[in-house]
Amino acid sequence: MRLAAALLFAGTAAPALAQSGQQAQGQGQTSSSGFQFGGDGPIEIESDKLEVRDHDNIAIFTGNVQLVQGKLLLKTVKMTVYYKNSGGGGSDNAQVDHMEAEGKVYIKQNDQVATGDQGTYDMGTGVLVLTGKEVVLTQGDNVVVGCKFVSNSKTGQSKLDGCGKGGDSGRIKMLLQPGSQSN
Repeated sequence: MRLAAALLFAGTAAPALAQSGQQAQGQGQTSSSGFQFGGDGPIEIESDKLEVRDHDNIAIFTGNVQLVQGKLLLKTVKMTVYYKNSGGGGSDNAQVDHMEAEGKVYIKQNDQVATGDQGTYDMGTGVLVLTGKEVVLTQGDNVVVGCKFVSNSKTGQSKLDGCGKGGDSGRIKMLLQPGSQSN
């Protein structure tokens, strides 16, 4: 394996997930704060197994996958990292394009938690999508539930869609606790 996990995430300095307990008007949009991927801190990944497919430009982490960067913790069953070579051949010049997490995705930072069944993060656009039968966003005692969470770290906008079928957007559920602390 020529691709080390430490090199896999070189250049991932974009925020990935923004979530707050503040609800904007309209379709479940929230203002940006909270979860942050990237930055200058080291990223540590642990898993039971790592498979690198250099010819396909992917690395697959499986079994009790845990990603830690600063105060950010991501846990999942399987994480696939898609990378692209930035010239010169060989994986030493690899940069991450996007990541996909499957199987009970759990993201925590400080008092904020987001859970879902699948998640993707695109490094170029800064867009995170978390989907599932039930996507749950919590901060302290406050809870918001839907089925599709989209967060754009470049614009600072987040959107949570309900669980409707067909063209129906469904309904979002929110529980706000009076007097609860949320940053």
